[in-house]
Amino acid sequence: MPKKLLLHHDRLFSSDEKQRAIARNLYQQVAHLPIISPHGHTDASWFSGNEPFSDAVELLIKPDHYVFRMLFSQGVSLEQLGIARMDGGPVEQDKRKTWQLFADNYPLFRGTPSRMWLDTVFSQVFGFEHALCSENADDYFDRINESLATDAFRPRALFERFNIEVLSTTESPLDNLEHHRKIAESGWAGRVISAYRPDPVVDPEFEGFVDAVNHLGELTGEDVSTFSGYLAAHRARRAFFKSTGVTSTDHGHPTALTLDLPTAEIEALYAIVRKGDATAAQAEVFRAHMLTEMAGMSLEDGLVMQLHPGSSRNHNASLFQQFGRDKGADIPLATSYVEQLKPLLDKYGNATDFTLILFTLDETTYSRELAPMAGHYPCLRVGPPWWFHDSPEGMRRFRQQVTETAGFYNTVGFNDDTRAFLSIPARHDVARRMDCNWLAELVCDHRLDMEEAEQIAFDLTYQLAKDAYKL
Repeated sequence: MPKKLLLHHDRLFSSDEKQRAIARNLYQQVAHLPIISPHGHTDASWFSGNEPFSDAVELLIKPDHYVFRMLFSQGVSLEQLGIARMDGGPVEQDKRKTWQLFADNYPLFRGTPSRMWLDTVFSQVFGFEHALCSENADDYFDRINESLATDAFRPRALFERFNIEVLSTTESPLDNLEHHRKIAESGWAGRVISAYRPDPVVDPEFEGFVDAVNHLGELTGEDVSTFSGYLAAHRARRAFFKSTGVTSTDHGHPTALTLDLPTAEIEALYAIVRKGDATAAQAEVFRAHMLTEMAGMSLEDGLVMQLHPGSSRNHNASLFQQFGRDKGADIPLATSYVEQLKPLLDKYGNATDFTLILFTLDETTYSRELAPMAGHYPCLRVGPPWWFHDSPEGMRRFRQQVTETAGFYNTVGFNDDTRAFLSIPARHDVARRMDCNWLAELVCDHRLDMEEAEQIAFDLTYQLAKDAYKL
């Protein structure tokens, strides 16, 4: 018999009665505030076309690498989940069979944030009263698909139901932002904007880099055979993105290394990377210099800069060859910020009209590097717990290690950073609960009074993200 699906109203709050009561009171004040989602990876075409989502597998399994990386770790192949192969080889086409496999393996997610997010979606979005299991997989599959066929579950209706004030997607400089244009012209009030993600034309190790740079030149009419023309092309695309409402850039580099090379040196290096002949070391130097160039451009055009270093992306070489990027095989790396960011900070660190939001997958840097740096340099803010750490314990560790040095106001609220659209409210709810529980602890310890805690809860939930991302 399937177990009851229970979402306890005090979940994630302290077992201490006094702290729990304060956390509950704080949470009630912020639980229903609009969602600010300033960094994510949902598909803009969902909102431009507003077509019904096709089925449970396409919506809840395939976009969510948190889900299939766990299944893969236990021997479930991506072919079994219907994930397309690069070579067009055979994969499972029976969506019901894929869903049954997911349900059979649902116990694997016990204790993980994915389990909490998914149970919240099943309960609050679809109204299920019993937990997903092998026995009710067919009922889940049918009821979800029936719901998705209705107007109430179209992308725009869900956007409004979720009380999302603004949602940012992420696109390459080569994207024409056609779907964002259609959204703007449709008359729909929902605000969906992009972010400028230049990795394909900044990282010489990105597949297709040379062709991508040539395309960048074609799009802008700039001569990208020269480094100055290449920079001009970036400025042109950034201006185009900004004209559509974009407020931020995003940079996913292997490390946080920055450099400020002499003109002759970077021009010579650019000539090498333009031919596709760069070594791994030369590619790293080029990326490092380009981070400093991008910081300078942000100072010019006002776009907020985000840096997401420290992931060994596509670590599973065989999986990458067979299925391509973003298939759950990214692994955190030790990351250094103090020395590696110094060239950029020497040039722009004291600017008060430039914002660089730093993320990390290396939690050892919170109190040793990121909090002290953000607690000093006017341009720096610490981004929220990211990727492997946007979990209850990750959020707790973040607050404990960052707050005492950087305070709350050198952080930027919460980013859901997800492709899984339906999980956005659940992810924000976890962040709101954990922040309120942390603030309640500070009140109980007499480090904050209630009035201060109430203001900080509002700011962490809503205002900090709006301010940091200029929304």
